[in-house]
Amino acid sequence: MVVHSDLEAAPASDALVSSGVFAFTAGATRWYTDVEFRPGDVLLFGPEPTGLSDEVLGHARVTERVRIPMLAGRRSLNLSNSAAVVTYEARRQQGFAGAE
Repeated sequence: MVVHSDLEAAPASDALVSSGVFAFTAGATRWYTDVEFRPGDVLLFGPEPTGLSDEVLGHARVTERVRIPMLAGRRSLNLSNSAAVVTYEARRQQGFAGAE
């Protein structure tokens, strides 16, 4: 896993360009559990409490907006919990490659 400070800091390598860039936002309609994650995909989360800006959500490299379902009336999970939930799901879908 590689962490970059923002979308522009991520290298525009061929591998990144051909990968999915999934932007997580409460305004999306597709759940993260409905995504088929592949090796090399990018998971893009915004800062607490603002989330991703409209500029980032509309960026040409973002291939899809997705969300983590929440109980009605709840705003969001904190950033570390959101990243953990989605990263675990992506690893599960890939058979926990490299795990013992």
